[in-house]
Amino acid sequence: MSKSSVMKISRASAEKVDNFRQSLYHRAEKLFSDRIPIKIGQLDSLLKEDALNIADMSSLHAPLDIPIPDPPTPEDEEMETDKNDDKKKKAPKCGFIKGNEMILKLLDRVKPEIVALRETIITVACWIQHLIPKIEDGNDFGVAIQEKILERIAAVKTKVDGFQTNINKYFLERGDAVAKASKDTHVMDYRSLVHFKDEAIYSEIRVIILDIRGFYTELYDIICKNQEKVTNPKGEEKSSMY
Repeated sequence: MSKSSVMKISRASAEKVDNFRQSLYHRAEKLFSDRIPIKIGQLDSLLKEDALNIADMSSLHAPLDIPIPDPPTPEDEEMETDKNDDKKKKAPKCGFIKGNEMILKLLDRVKPEIVALRETIITVACWIQHLIPKIEDGNDFGVAIQEKILERIAAVKTKVDGFQTNINKYFLERGDAVAKASKDTHVMDYRSLVHFKDEAIYSEIRVIILDIRGFYTELYDIICKNQEKVTNPKGEEKSSMY
């Protein structure tokens, strides 16, 4: 019979991995003892600011530097039927069109929060993965709890990744609406569409912050309630965390 191969790991490599593991444990402990409660409080204060509690959505409308053409005169209508394109009246040109500064300022505040939550999710998931004990028969209830939490974290990560997608979609769709409004200057619906996109992303920004606060709260709650099973899934005398 052939002998099974044994993976050889040098002492130096094992020490590096162990040092990373210990650093990971301390980061996780710091998250739940300090950073996550502080972050929940900061997000709660942010949601109470006037900038995120605007009732009159029309105040969000940014001015569009797009000239509105004059109504066509009888002479213009005759020119439009003329086959000579050089005689056709051209739409007035518009200058540089800014984005909605109020929305941009809010996005500058919410985007770092999205990044911070994603990093927290990755850290906590990695921490729990390192706490999962060697696969053995029996007494796996604690491991099942760990796996359930990891499933929930994966679901949260998927939704958080969608936040950035929604922001990117806003810029793309608003840019298209502005381009159409500047091209077909006589169509007022395109201008209204630009304002509608701003109103929609404003509501989305508030929902994103609510979700981020909720995810931090949920993560803190589920770990605190199941701390013993998460850190010591086999119920050993010494916790697996240290």
